[in-house]
Amino acid sequence: MPSFVSFKDLKITFKPHPITNDLQLSKDEAAVKQAVINLIMTVPGERPFQNAIGSELNRLLFEQFDYGVAAQIETEIKSTINNFEPRVNINSIDVTLDYDANAFAVHLEYDIRGRTDMPNSIDFLLQRTQ
Repeated sequence: MPSFVSFKDLKITFKPHPITNDLQLSKDEAAVKQAVINLIMTVPGERPFQNAIGSELNRLLFEQFDYGVAAQIETEIKSTINNFEPRVNINSIDVTLDYDANAFAVHLEYDIRGRTDMPNSIDFLLQRTQ
């Protein structure tokens, strides 16, 4: 009997498999990581018939570039994941200011519920579009 839960999602590219022509799958950690990133980057109202899903990160990126906004980004990521991604337990979120890129560097560590293996992490950069 396996000691962990397995997850499967469709890959976001929707490219067919070169041999079978079926849609490709993301499995386990990759599937959850893809879902977390998609959830964080989704704007509320963007998904038809699911208006509440998403985060307000795009709005926060156009606020003053300071530590207060970094704290708001951390809170927004935490509440979005807690509300909409039941497979994840957040261990830590670090949002730091990257003055050279005029962006926020985010480091997110989390555990996948039902899994007993190592914690997972995601690193990404939140930056305004010019």
